[in-house]
Amino acid sequence: MTLRSLLYVPAHLDRFIDKAHQRRADAIILDLEDSVPASSKPGARETLAESVHKAGQSGAAIFVRVNSEPDLQFDDAAAACRAGAYGLVVPKVQTVEGLDRLAAHLAPLEHAMGRDPMPFIGLIEDPGAVFDARALAAHPRVLGLALGSEDFAMMMGAEPSPDVLRLPKILVHMAAKAHGKQSFGLLRSIADYADSGAMQTAAAEAKAFGFDGATCIHPSAIPFLNTGLLPTKAECDWARRVLARADKAAIENRGAFALDGKMIDAPVLSRARAILAKAGPGSENA
Repeated sequence: MTLRSLLYVPAHLDRFIDKAHQRRADAIILDLEDSVPASSKPGARETLAESVHKAGQSGAAIFVRVNSEPDLQFDDAAAACRAGAYGLVVPKVQTVEGLDRLAAHLAPLEHAMGRDPMPFIGLIEDPGAVFDARALAAHPRVLGLALGSEDFAMMMGAEPSPDVLRLPKILVHMAAKAHGKQSFGLLRSIADYADSGAMQTAAAEAKAFGFDGATCIHPSAIPFLNTGLLPTKAECDWARRVLARADKAAIENRGAFALDGKMIDAPVLSRARAILAKAGPGSENA
């Protein structure tokens, strides 16, 4: 499951939950953390079963962002599991041991329910955790990683500008890719969602760097992510030409060949196959 667009929805506000399934996001993240006031957190947790059903009725994968405090996190995670959420977004991830404890807390409940283990998307929001991202990405529960831009910048005493966020986001991205996990993010903050031109440019940049998708806090960003992170028609056409020429080269017993004045060898063939796989058989561009 490749996730291009992951929309945060406050888990205590029915007016957003009721419309979440219409947004065409690949995933909906029902948020129990930052967007929910402390007084509303218990109620939002208690109504997760209804919220998960509503938000997922059009087929989006449903994640729940749990709170980072252990006394809240375990209860949030158990409620998300019982509600049928697909996975968890785990904020302020710092150690493998912390992920182990959360997984161990969920395992008996998952077993009793007969459901698959819930995958985690880890949010790295601490400067030190950036340097431990590769170990975190290796955890068997981790589906992917993202940098929590606003909290990271706050911990750094910095502004969440593209210049500040670029290096840590790329480091987390590389850690995820080193273990074959998905990497989520734009090389800028997602808070400035109203600038559609900047959002389109950011999606194209993220695609060029190999990011799989990105979270967003407003549905206006979803079309830019869904379209901008997919291979273009021109890229798919190039990939098909490369693979067709490779078939001919194989018959000629040649491991490398030229196409459009450029040398094509094994890594380029792998990239061509990856482009078509990412586009998918149902894509307009494929």
